[in-house]
Amino acid sequence: MASPFDSTTITHGIQLAVAPVFLLTAVSGMIGAVAGRLGRIIDYGRKLEERALASSDAAFVDRAGQELRGLRLRGRLANGCIALLTGCAVLIGLTIILLFLGETASLRVSSWAVAGFLLGIGFFLLALLCFLAETLLATQVLNFRLPAS
Repeated sequence: MASPFDSTTITHGIQLAVAPVFLLTAVSGMIGAVAGRLGRIIDYGRKLEERALASSDAAFVDRAGQELRGLRLRGRLANGCIALLTGCAVLIGLTIILLFLGETASLRVSSWAVAGFLLGIGFFLLALLCFLAETLLATQVLNFRLPAS
C-alpha cells in the first residue's frame, strides 16, 4: 500500500480538489458585483435622505420616503446575497479540504464532501435568486411615470 503522502496520491488529491476552485472564482466575482451594487444603493440612499431632510416640499419628502423604503429592501437583498455567497465560499472551501484530506490521508470523508458541495451549490442558487430580485426591484424605478406638464 502506498504511503498517505506519496507524490502520486498528493497529485491526485490536488486534481480532485481543484474542480470546486472554479466555483470559488464565480462566487468571488459575484461578491464583487453585488458589493458594488450595495455601495451604490447606500450612496444614493444617503444623498436622497439628505435632500429629503433639507426639503420643505411635502410631496418630494413623501416620494423620497417611498424610494428610501425600496432602497432599504434592495440593500437587505444585496446583504442576503453576499451572506449566501460567503456561506457558499466557506462550504466549497471545506469541500476542497475534505476532498484533499480524503485522498491524501485516506480518511472516509466523501459523504461530508458531497454534502458540503451540494449545500454550497444550494447557497449559490439562493444567492442568484436574491440577486435577481434585487435587480428586478432596481428596474421598477424605471416604470415611474412623471405627471404630464
